[in-house]
Amino acid sequence: MALGLMILLCLGGVGVFVSLYDGATQIKRSAPDAVVDNFIRAYLDDRDDKEAALFSCKSGGEFSQLAILRSELVGREKNFGVKINVTWGALSLAGSGNDRRSVATDLIISGTSDGNILSRSIEKWTFVVVNQDGWRVCSAAKVA
Repeated sequence: MALGLMILLCLGGVGVFVSLYDGATQIKRSAPDAVVDNFIRAYLDDRDDKEAALFSCKSGGEFSQLAILRSELVGREKNFGVKINVTWGALSLAGSGNDRRSVATDLIISGTSDGNILSRSIEKWTFVVVNQDGWRVCSAAKVA
């Protein structure tokens, strides 16, 4: 009897642990600007395509300009022996639709070597987010 009770308590504890873990690790896509923040961090800062995919459209995203930027950054790091960091400014949410919004921000691109900033540029970008069972980034474009 005691063994059966002990097994039930252990199974209940495992169930509670799994439930809490699932809640803590769930991808949050409830706010368009937070999704863009996570997407930029994954795609440009961490350069992790798998992580970025968690915040991108399920299909049909347009990221060619952003891919070119990332390729240029990687090339500059390799050719010039510098580290290029990408940070971003405030995220400005536009539009009032329930299914489609845009988020504008400045990407701040800094080249460093031995802790010294060698170059710094700021580019204005717009990210379109679509609500597909939570917000997802569907395109990124440099503002001319």
